[in-house]
Amino acid sequence: MSDEGTNNYSEVTDFIFVGFRVRPELHIVLFLLFLLVYSMVLLGNVGMVVIILTDTRLNTPMYFFLGNLSFIDLSYSSAVALKAMANFLSSSKSISFAGCVVQLFFFTLFMVAEGFVLAAMAYDRFIAICSPLLYSIHMSRRFCTQLVAGSYFCGWITSILIASMTFTMSFCATRVIDHFYCDSHSIEKIACSNIFINRIVSLTLAGIIILPTIIVIMVSYVYIVSTVLKIHSAEGRMKAFSTCGSHLGVVSLLYGTMFFVYLIPPSNPELRKVASVCYTLITPMLNPLIYSLRNKDVKESLKRILEKKKSFF
Repeated sequence: MSDEGTNNYSEVTDFIFVGFRVRPELHIVLFLLFLLVYSMVLLGNVGMVVIILTDTRLNTPMYFFLGNLSFIDLSYSSAVALKAMANFLSSSKSISFAGCVVQLFFFTLFMVAEGFVLAAMAYDRFIAICSPLLYSIHMSRRFCTQLVAGSYFCGWITSILIASMTFTMSFCATRVIDHFYCDSHSIEKIACSNIFINRIVSLTLAGIIILPTIIVIMVSYVYIVSTVLKIHSAEGRMKAFSTCGSHLGVVSLLYGTMFFVYLIPPSNPELRKVASVCYTLITPMLNPLIYSLRNKDVKESLKRILEKKKSFF
């Protein structure tokens, strides 16, 4: 299909990724790097889910949220990495129209869900530290399930809105996306439709999604810090803070890289792509490490599983 004369979005059958502007012989190097990082994402997050599901000692709200966080990390990373790796080995660097819709839909769904799950985890730590005697009442299994279900539901609604707005635009001049995956911002650049309404809706959704989650996280930690500072023993303060350190690290990593990506000027698309790798691959790779290295329960559970395997063999 010719790039010229495409007058309606329904005539577009596929898109072509520019990807990273490097020499063709370096594509195999990028493939191997992505494969290495994705393998670590797969190993770390699947391992975390298996540990949480198999160890009854981890049958608590905090690990219920952590298991969902690992599933979400693996899901949105897979939505991007698998097609990117396939394109590194392909000469066409293309994705079908339907494939682009699916990729954007699932990437948006799981990214939005992650923000809400992180907010739920902050609230969980707030109740655990500030109201420990009421913890089992406030953080019941039913309530935790509702929080996670609500996170996925918000992601689902957001995905439908973003995908429907993005792919009902007309693409008149080109079908070449200057990115390595289907990102709504990059797709809008090749549209010949008026994208003013799209930008307004996107900003509104970002405000509805990001602001409440950040507010919940910040308010929770304000109360947590004020409560912990009232603990007289240094050991007690360290124990309380240690339960929050991993979560704060994950929140800082995710939101820090995301804000950095969207603050990069449009004149520097290559830096934007490199930064996108951070929250689509590096963050999902580091999250299990952050929780496993800083979490005594997870380390002990992993040790027990390894000891069982040794005794079996």
